[in-house]
Amino acid sequence: MEATIKDTQNRMDKSLEALRGELTKIRSGKATTALLDGIKVDYYGTMTPVNRVGNLTVLDPHTLSFTPWDKSTLAVVEKAILEANLGLNPVSDGTNLKIPIPALTEERRKELVKIIKKFGEDSKIAVRNIRRDANDHLKREEKDKKISEDQLKTAEQKIQKLTDEHIGKIDEILKHKENEIMEV
Repeated sequence: MEATIKDTQNRMDKSLEALRGELTKIRSGKATTALLDGIKVDYYGTMTPVNRVGNLTVLDPHTLSFTPWDKSTLAVVEKAILEANLGLNPVSDGTNLKIPIPALTEERRKELVKIIKKFGEDSKIAVRNIRRDANDHLKREEKDKKISEDQLKTAEQKIQKLTDEHIGKIDEILKHKENEIMEV
């Protein structure tokens, strides 16, 4: 019974981490190195993430800087950033790339809020599915006489409490990200 509850908590924690990971990829008008996480470049025949072919740093809240370890990759990285359709236009000075992060339009901000709400709803569905799986498992245990009816009720209450906590955390994460996006 305790193993089921622990497994449920771990799975719910993983769904929270997945949500956080998805949200870091969404541009909020502030510079963050996570914006370029999905971009890969051809580095000597191997598709390699941008952050593995040079130093990526945040210069100020509206500018990223990229310094390649091998100067010959500068043009390839610049082209990859342009082709990623993130709305970013890197500027090369021959040795570095400066990547200004443009301000978001009001319309784009509202679109992004809709996207994060969808991610949030998907995460809530995942948490509820985990709850259902755990409860089904516990009911089978009770049916097989491995746990008593009282133990089943106690475990279901603990799992419901975990579910409520995780849904609350999802709402908190979404509210924080929405405020970040809507901030001008």
